Amino acid sequence: MSAPTKITFFEFLTPSIVAGKKTITIRDESESHYVPGTEVEVFTLETDEKVCNIKILSVKPLHFDDINEFHAEQEYMELPKLKTLIREIYPDTDTLFEISYQLV
Repeated sequence: MSAPTKITFFEFLTPSIVAGKKTITIRDESESHYVPGTEVEVFTLETDEKVCNIKILSVKPLHFDDINEFHAEQEYMELPKLKTLIREIYPDTDTLFEISYQLV
């Protein structure tokens, strides 16, 4: 399988990505196949509009119960809001992946 070249985010999150404030995303296994060192195009989930490019820095396993203030800061979101959002997207999944990136 080749490395993914596109990633989508909810539209409300894209301003913090473009500003360089949001530097990780938490995804399930189906979206964990990004490769460190590769460049990926960022699109909005709702409208499939291109926002920017990011470089994948790392992909690490993360258990839902281990999501903490550090992750919330990297997500540029309050911890309770982050955990609620993750649960809404992945209601039955505790095995997640932290994908860190930087703006290109």
